[in-house]
Amino acid sequence: MNKEWSNLNKEAQAKLKKSTFKEGINTFLKLREDLFKEMLSLKEELNTDDFSAMPYMNADGYHNKSIAYSIWHIMRIEDIVVNTLIRNDEEILFKEDFNNKIKSPIITTGNELIKEEIREFSRKLDIDALYAYAYQVKETSDKWLRSISYDDLKRRFTDEDKERIKNLNVVSKSEAANWLIDYWCSKDVAGLIKMPLSRHWVMHVEAALRIRNKL
Repeated sequence: MNKEWSNLNKEAQAKLKKSTFKEGINTFLKLREDLFKEMLSLKEELNTDDFSAMPYMNADGYHNKSIAYSIWHIMRIEDIVVNTLIRNDEEILFKEDFNNKIKSPIITTGNELIKEEIREFSRKLDIDALYAYAYQVKETSDKWLRSISYDDLKRRFTDEDKERIKNLNVVSKSEAANWLIDYWCSKDVAGLIKMPLSRHWVMHVEAALRIRNKL
């Protein structure tokens, strides 16, 4: 893991306690801002075809995907977790009609896709719309992070919360994806801030940068 991002992540997690809660949230926000700037730099540097390139398709690790997939995957998971699970609100994907604007053939997290399926999926995406979606998801999550209190971190989730996600069909029923709902709902809000709202970003942005460097 990038040393600077790793240190920010560790610092933020260490400060998620009552006496330093706001400092911890601000550190998470800084980490997310730094990572989003890296995402934006990819848009400036790369052409459309680069976003579906998979130079490490047969490797083990997050870099065996594409950059377009990585951005979609980060943001779909965050949209589901923050807006459906935590806030019990409509997802940005549907509220702003991004599922049509992005031209995505799926509304899921993409965990069910492998190899050539990922490449074909990535080629179909409107990259400008994908970035617009990413920006709105991030801004919504950041606004929520600034609004919460320390006591909110302890909130846990129920079987009813699981059903709300299942009913939207935003997580594939495939073996590669169906564990996600149980995983999210096993955590409290503090756990979800740590993963997927920060560490998950780091892992997939680093993978995207590795792909860029290979290209």
